[in-house]
Amino acid sequence: MVPDYHIHTALCRHAEGEVADYLSAAATKGLSEICFTDHAPNPDGYDRAHRMEMGDFPGYRAAVAGLQNHESPGVLFGIEADYYQGCEPFLKSWLPAQGFDFVLGSVHFINGWGFDNPEERHVWDSADISATWRKYFERLMMLIDTCLFDAVAHMDIPKKFGHRPPDRDLREMVLPVLDRMAEVGMGMELNTSGLRKPVAEIYPCPMIVSLACERNIPICFGSDAHSPEDVGADFDAALKLAREAGYKDYFMVRQRKMERILLPED
Repeated sequence: MVPDYHIHTALCRHAEGEVADYLSAAATKGLSEICFTDHAPNPDGYDRAHRMEMGDFPGYRAAVAGLQNHESPGVLFGIEADYYQGCEPFLKSWLPAQGFDFVLGSVHFINGWGFDNPEERHVWDSADISATWRKYFERLMMLIDTCLFDAVAHMDIPKKFGHRPPDRDLREMVLPVLDRMAEVGMGMELNTSGLRKPVAEIYPCPMIVSLACERNIPICFGSDAHSPEDVGADFDAALKLAREAGYKDYFMVRQRKMERILLPED
């Protein structure tokens, strides 16, 4: 089974279970490797309700390090870092200093609106859907341009509650983003947590995965697990999506260096 490169811990304040429980679940499911990628802390207090504090980070590092003598599944040290206005000065110095194996980049806010937060779902009722998606992709382009991240997480996450533009508009919006990702060598995650959300679809959608394959953008797989039972969830569906889009390989990572590996046989 392919690795799971998107796993959270209780330090993010909206997940449950000990890190050892996640590792045990991965071993039971036959995963070759896992990477913990909890939400990065920020000294400016950004989105404190959904991430660890700066003072919690040494404990996060120690908890992951305590599992890294485990041979199978292997355990990597990663982070999911949000892109938002004002994040760059901190992340530019902090991320390289931590010795991460993998850094996922994500966007969760548009002008202060947590568009994927269930508590703010009602804002979609009066939102211009296409305009919202355009703003999202503008921020995603800014994320990519920083070159601070290794891969984009849940690339079409604004669809979480089922709000999405027509395919023609989505294609027009996403193509420049994918072109820029290919240019800088950034990867893309196939995130199965969308199957556990109202949209009931993997992030990103088949069209985006096919367009990414055309541009030779490397992919990895992530469950976005917030509980041990979610580790590796629905990876059979993600593998099917990758193969149908034309992918023959995926990437594994060490110390932020990607190595492309053939997909397991169907």
